[in-house]
Amino acid sequence: MADIRIEDMVKDQRVTDIAIVNRTAKNAEALKNKHGVRVVVERDFDAAEFDSYMVTTGTSHHAHALGLVVGARRKIFCEKPIALELSETDDVLRRVRESGSELQIGFQRRFDPPIAKAKQLIDSGGVGTLYHLRFMSNDIEPSSREFLAGSGGIFRDLHVHDFDLAEWLCAEPIAEVYATRRVREHQQYAEFGDGDVSLIHAVTKSGVQISISGTRHDPRGHDVRFEVFGSKNSLSAGFSPRTPLDLLDVGLSVGADPYRGFVDRFREAFRHETRAYIDWLSGERGNPCGPESARSGICIAIACEISDREKRVVKVAEVRGS
Repeated sequence: MADIRIEDMVKDQRVTDIAIVNRTAKNAEALKNKHGVRVVVERDFDAAEFDSYMVTTGTSHHAHALGLVVGARRKIFCEKPIALELSETDDVLRRVRESGSELQIGFQRRFDPPIAKAKQLIDSGGVGTLYHLRFMSNDIEPSSREFLAGSGGIFRDLHVHDFDLAEWLCAEPIAEVYATRRVREHQQYAEFGDGDVSLIHAVTKSGVQISISGTRHDPRGHDVRFEVFGSKNSLSAGFSPRTPLDLLDVGLSVGADPYRGFVDRFREAFRHETRAYIDWLSGERGNPCGPESARSGICIAIACEISDREKRVVKVAEVRGS
């Protein structure tokens, strides 16, 4: 993630100085040599030296990194999530508020052009009354045990993107969920009490029906897309000639050059997101994705875990106020 963020920032003339603070010296030097930026050793850096920080470390390190860089009037970007636990998330958000910092969360799917177009059509009334949203999120390769140890599980890691998009598109919170997950093929997920497949039925405050499915392995490629059905229109975003499907309908063909991972699928979205971040730093726009989105995603993920464990519909309010 640091690699692609730096790759886009060095091309923007508004950014005059980029430094890497990395726990692994070898990785930092590789980025320095590739992009012509400088390296600062973590134990030596002064947070006040920079206007802003982008936290692109591993998920389990986000809260620690944010604790190092919050400061008065400092604008910070953090890849999702803020933290894997709600209590830790709230602690970070409290420190951000008390310090006077501002925080943008990295939910890059919002910046994917077809998804952004869907948001515009919904907000303009072009879809009418929302009936049903259907999300599909399929990873190409099963996760390693090293990744699983700090991922937080399929609801907190994979589906927080879907939760964020659902609430953003509908412009209202998810109110209740019923969720299941199972291990169908890859047993390393069982070792961490997780699943390699999942299915979620969610309902928003006003009653929009949402279905979300996920798999940790798609043999044809990385596949993330969604559909929107309303009283005036039906939309699809993420379906393209590269969508990894074996279509059986006569005359249709896709998947000749399937997406090879989430960066490949969302490379343009990351580019637009980084540009929006710099626009925000420059005062040219407001915060495009505030920290409340990260807290909401964790709350919904925890509600899904409770639902899966207790085999019942869970109202997200049970978690949001805890």
